[in-house]
Order: sequence, then C-alpha cells, then structure tokens
Amino acid sequence: MRAIVVDDGLRWTEVPDPVPADGELLIDIVAAGVNRADLMQSKGNYPPPPGAPPYPGLECSGRIAAVGDGVSGWSVGDEVCALLGGGGYAERVAVAASTALPVPAGVTLADAAALPEVACTVWSNVTMVAGLKPGETLLVHGGASGIGTFAIQYASALGCAVFATARAGKHEAIAALGATPIDYEHEDFAERVQADVILDIIGAPYLERNLAALRPNGRLVIIGAQGGLKTELNIGWLMAKRATLAATTLRSRPLEEKAAIVRGVREQVWPLVEAGRIRPIVDSRIPMRDAAEALRTLESSTHTGKLLLTL
Repeated sequence: MRAIVVDDGLRWTEVPDPVPADGELLIDIVAAGVNRADLMQSKGNYPPPPGAPPYPGLECSGRIAAVGDGVSGWSVGDEVCALLGGGGYAERVAVAASTALPVPAGVTLADAAALPEVACTVWSNVTMVAGLKPGETLLVHGGASGIGTFAIQYASALGCAVFATARAGKHEAIAALGATPIDYEHEDFAERVQADVILDIIGAPYLERNLAALRPNGRLVIIGAQGGLKTELNIGWLMAKRATLAATTLRSRPLEEKAAIVRGVREQVWPLVEAGRIRPIVDSRIPMRDAAEALRTLESSTHTGKLLLTL
C-alpha cells in the first residue's frame, strides 16, 4: 500500500501492508481527517504512541477489508469511521475494533472521516470532564476549527448558550452553527461572557482571562497549547470561584479509555448527528498525496471546520 511517510518532508510512498491483530479491523481508507497533532508530528514534535503506525492521521473512514480474531459485530464490507493512534494518512490501517464507529445515517462515507477525533475530544471533555448541563453557558476558543465547530453544535443541541472566539471573517459561519461570536483580535472575551465551562485550545496566554471569564463553580478544560505552555497561576482565583481546572489529551490515552469514550460517543452523540442536529463541517477535500498542502492550510488557520484527505 501507499502512505504518507514523515522523514525529509512528507512523501506519498510504498510501505508494508498492515495486518489486523486479534481484536482489530483492517480498513480500506476512503478519507482521513487532518488535525493539529498531524502538523506537530510532521515537524518531529509529536511522535505516535507505542504500537501505533508511524504515519500521521488520527481518524479515518472507509470499508472493512478484514476482521481479526475475536471481533464481533463487524463484517467485511461494513462502512465505518475510526479513532486512530496514527496511520490515517494511508490506503489501509489496522485499528482496534473498539475504537471504530458506524457511519451515521445521513453522513457520506468520506465526510464521516471528519467526525471521530472531534466527537471524541468534545464529548470526553465537555461532558465527561466538565459535566456541561442543559441551560449552562459554554465558551469555546477557536470556534471555527474542527473542534470548535463541533463543540458549538453539540452544546447547542444540549440546550446550552454558546460563545466562541474567532477572527471576524469567520463570525458569520460560527453564528450559523449556534454561537455568539467574539472577535479575539479586538475584544476581551472575559468582558463579554461569564461561562460555566470553557474549552480552550490556546493554553498559557489565556489562563488568567479564562479564570476571569468563569462563573463560580465553573470548569476550565485545556485541550491544547497553541499559544504556549508556561504561565503563572493565581490559585486564589480558583479557590475564590470554586473553579475546576483540567487538562487532557486524547491520543495518548490507554486503549480501554479510548474505547469507553467511543462507546459514549456512539450512545450520546451519534443520535444527534443522525437527527441532523450536528453535521460534519468540511472546509476542503484534498487528495491524500497532497497532505503537505493540507497541513500548510491547517497551520494558516484560514479554513473553517475540517480538512479531509481523500483517496
């Protein structure tokens, strides 16, 4: 098969075919989602976890080509999407059956590749960690990103008020998804909103203002550090607001934790997708061999929603 190899640049080249182990599915890939972790890996900053394929790609969609021993509930030919530890930038991938999902009704097979990573990230953090409840307020940073566009729709479907930071040129798009936009370049979000839950991809530079924007008993969940890793924290602010600060990653979680998240997404999120209350927001579909172009677009942040690599 062919895959995108990260060495001196990104090369679309022949590599050995994967073989499904016990409990795994072999998927003929139709499309793969593009994520910031892929960009970091392409620069040598985010190696895949032990046992994962060396190629980038944290989510894909396709058709099952083979079923490993000990797998039930899946058959050759089934259309699926899957959360991956790596290997999505390829023609085939072997993945634990417990991290595969059926393609939701009403979503095309290719567009389903835009769902696993964002759905699992948003649900595990907004629901599992932060416990967002109907009627509460969610603030999402990076509202026009793949994570942001999904989080806006998910929280809106739960009956929450949603605010989202984004460049002014993207405000119309995120407002259409259900969020009140905030121009992070010209407005102080801490002066615009008091939130019960904040989902943050920026990290250190936003910490003080995030705490200022939290309501009493609020929950701040940091899932990225695009702006930096280190800053000072006034613990008194946390104590005064009885606030909770959490920070998580998804890729490095043990398989059993990922499987539990996938089950939760299938039970609680997929019905919302199939009802049309959440849809994959796809900015562009780019041939897999042109992965470097897709990553340049991702780094520029000129897109809205997800970028997909297609075969």
